[in-house]
Amino acid sequence: MRINYAPSTPPTTNPDGTPLPEAEQKATAEVYERVAARRKPRPLIPLDLALLHSPPIANGYNALLGAIRTQAVMPQDVLELSVCRVAILNGAVYEWNAHAPLALKAGVTAAQLQEVKSLPISTFTPEGKIINNVEKPVGSSLTDFQWDVVIFTDAMTKNIKVDDAIFAAIKSRFSEREVVELTVCIGAYNMVSRFLVTLDVGENNDKSMKDPVNIESELKK
Repeated sequence: MRINYAPSTPPTTNPDGTPLPEAEQKATAEVYERVAARRKPRPLIPLDLALLHSPPIANGYNALLGAIRTQAVMPQDVLELSVCRVAILNGAVYEWNAHAPLALKAGVTAAQLQEVKSLPISTFTPEGKIINNVEKPVGSSLTDFQWDVVIFTDAMTKNIKVDDAIFAAIKSRFSEREVVELTVCIGAYNMVSRFLVTLDVGENNDKSMKDPVNIESELKK
């Protein structure tokens, strides 16, 4: 990583060796406990150890992403599909390699995930209208609603301004709560991908994104 990782256990001193105030030590330890609880049974991951340089930020991140992952009513296959597309659009190898297996476990097929990986990045007019990827390709393995989610993800990520037609497709398929959850998920994982790539968390920037078929084979072992 481009900076050092934070300690894997709650620090009791500042980087210069001076002791942390007792209240800050207690607050920091509580953040570590909350982050560790969300990761169980796994240990803290490199992303956690990057964020824990700032315990308040790590705490807020943990709460938001934990809510998206465990409290959203939007089906996980939809959310993971959007996260994987964000990873492709932003070149976030760490994010793709972490979430592609989750997408497969949630029910996205390897063929569908491969299409998410290989589909050209959508382009848009200044007004937000899509230029390419106007229609789902003939023979696409993606369902119609998956296609709409991918294009919505492209619009939010690459253009920010989402055309009314693209938004209408999402609004017609999901409840207002689900629309909010999907929109927050895409926005949140754009933040995550930018953090991961900028700091090269996990030293993944020069690595390849795993092939969905190979990931599927690993999951079956």
